[in-house]
Amino acid sequence: MGKVSIKDVAARSGVSVTTVSHVLNDVPGKRIADATRDRVRRAAEELGYAPSSVARNLRLQRSQMLALISDEIATTPYAGRMILGAQEAASKAGWLLMLVNTGADPEFEAAEIQALRQRQVDGFLYATMYHQKVVVPEALAGMPTVLLDARSADDAIPSVVPDEVGGGRTATEELIRHGHTRIGFVTNVDDIPATRGRLEGYRAALRDAGLPYDKSLVVADTSDTDGGLEATRKLLSATNRPTALFCFNDRMAMGAYHAAAELGLRIPQDLSVIGFDNQELIAEGLRPRLTTVALPHYEMGAWAVETLIANIEGHDLGGPQHTVLTCPLVARNSVA
Repeated sequence: MGKVSIKDVAARSGVSVTTVSHVLNDVPGKRIADATRDRVRRAAEELGYAPSSVARNLRLQRSQMLALISDEIATTPYAGRMILGAQEAASKAGWLLMLVNTGADPEFEAAEIQALRQRQVDGFLYATMYHQKVVVPEALAGMPTVLLDARSADDAIPSVVPDEVGGGRTATEELIRHGHTRIGFVTNVDDIPATRGRLEGYRAALRDAGLPYDKSLVVADTSDTDGGLEATRKLLSATNRPTALFCFNDRMAMGAYHAAAELGLRIPQDLSVIGFDNQELIAEGLRPRLTTVALPHYEMGAWAVETLIANIEGHDLGGPQHTVLTCPLVARNSVA
C-alpha cells in the first residue's frame, strides 16, 4: 500500500476530507459529533495516517520556533544545564529553540527581538544571568513570553525562579543537623533576591532550631573568591568564632577555604563549610569536595519551555504560571 492520504481516511470513516482535517487538526469552533470524531481518529489510526505538521503549522501560521533571549547567560558557567533543559523540552515537543546573547545591551536586544519576530518566532524565553527582577523589553509586547530565572512586576507574564529561601534553609539545616550551633553566614553585598532570600532561609532555620540570630555572624562582601576570603577572615578572627560557615555561593566558599588554610584550620575537622550554586568546577575541584546547594537550572529551563508552548497552543497546564523550584542539597565532604 502506498502513502496514506487524508482522502483515504475520509473514505474509511465515511466523512468529507474537510471534516477529517478539522478533527485531526483539532480546529476549534467546529460542531462535529463526538461519535464522528472517534470514527475519524480510529480510521486514521487503523490506516497509520498522521497529519502533516508542515500543513498544520501553515494553517496556524506557526513556525514552531522559540527564542531564548538572555543578557549574559550563554557565556556563564551556569548556562549549560539551563539551556540543555530548555532545548530538550523543546525537542521533545517537536519545537526548535534559538539562542541569542545580548550582552545586556538594550539597543542590541531590541534589534535582535525585532529580527526574530520578523522571522516568525512563536514565543520567547527571557532569561537572566542570575535571579533578579526585570523590566520586560517593549519589543516583546504582544508576544508569548516566559521569564527564566527572573520575575517582573507584570504578573501576566509567567516566570520561574529558584527557591532562594528554601535553599538557604536547607544549607543551614544541614549544618545544624551535624551539631553546629554557631554558624556564620558569608553573604553577598548586592541587594538582589538571592541575597535577601538566602539570609531569610538562614534565619528561619536558626529560629526553627531554637538558635539565636547573631548579626555579628553575618558578614557581607563581594560574591567572589576574594570576597569570601575577606568575609571569612573577619568571622574567624573573632574570639568566639563560628564552627561552621554557610557561604552565599561556591566562589565565596573557595575564599573561605583559603582563609581557613591561613589559620591552619582543617575542613571539615575544624571548620565545616557549605556553599550554594553547585558550580561543579569549584565544588568538585576543592579538597575536600564542597557540600553545596544546587540551583535547579535544568528544571527551570524545561519548565519555561513547557509553559511557553502550552500558552502558545492555548492549553491549560493546570499549574501555576509563576513557580518557585526547589534547590536540592548536594552532599560531599566539607561538613562534619
